[in-house]
Amino acid sequence: MKKPVVKVDVVEASSKKSKRDSRRQFIRLSGLGLAGASVLMYGCSEDEMFNPGADPNGNPMPPENPDAEVFDLGEGDVGILNYAYALEQLEAAFYTQVRAGAYYAGAEADEIALFDDLYNHEVIHREFFKTAITATVGAEMTLPDLEFDVSAIDFDSRDSVLQFAQILEDTGVGAYNGAGDRIADATYLTLAGKIVSVEARHASAIRSLINTNGTYFAGDDIVDPETGLGTQLDPSEVFEAAGGFFVTEFAWNNPPAPKTGS
Repeated sequence: MKKPVVKVDVVEASSKKSKRDSRRQFIRLSGLGLAGASVLMYGCSEDEMFNPGADPNGNPMPPENPDAEVFDLGEGDVGILNYAYALEQLEAAFYTQVRAGAYYAGAEADEIALFDDLYNHEVIHREFFKTAITATVGAEMTLPDLEFDVSAIDFDSRDSVLQFAQILEDTGVGAYNGAGDRIADATYLTLAGKIVSVEARHASAIRSLINTNGTYFAGDDIVDPETGLGTQLDPSEVFEAAGGFFVTEFAWNNPPAPKTGS
C-alpha cells in the first residue's frame, strides 16, 4: 500500500496502515527518551539509516516519480547544514500543526505563549539554514521543502502534543550534539553551538510542562549525571528515530566522519 502523503500545513485522516507505521515510529521515538541511543540502533539496517523516506518496516519504497532524482544532502559541512535544515523543517512543521490544533486553541495563556515562541524560533532556524545554504552553494545543493506525515500525533490532545514535542526537542538536541564533531568550519560550529543551546532550552521548557517537579527539565535520560554532558546522537540514529515523519525521500551518501572518532 502506498504511504499517504500529508502536507505539513494540513492535518488529514490517513489510512490505518499509515497510523500503525507512524505508531511504530512513535514507539521508537519514545525509546529515545527512555532508554537512550542504543535502543534506536537495534534493527537499524545500513540501507535505511540514511534514507529517512524509506518504509519504516524496511521495505523498499518507490519514489513518487521514478524519474525524479533523490536529493543527496551532500558532503562535508554542506551535508551537515542540509541535515540540520531537514530537522528544522520537521520541527517548524510540527509547531505549525500544534498552533492549528484544538489543544493550542484552548490552552492556558502561558502555554500558548510558549508554543508561539517555539514556533517562531524553529521557523527562524529553518529559514536561516535555507538562506545560508543557498547563499553558500546555490539552490541546487539546498535541500528542497519537505513533506511530513504527522498523522500519528493527536493535535487536539495536550498529552500527545507534549509527548511528541519532548521527543522532537530531545532528538534535535542530541542531533546537534552528535553532529558537532563532524563540522570543519569554525564559524559553522559556533552557529551550531548557539542553535543547540536554544534547542536545549526548548526541551527543558517542554519537560517542565510535562513534569513540574524535580529535575525532569534536564533528567538523567538526556544529561549524563556523571559527566554533565547531553545525549549525542549519530545521524543514523536520528533518521532511524524520525524517519517515519519524512515523506519526501532524500539520501546522505557521504556524511562526514567524526573528527576525533568519538
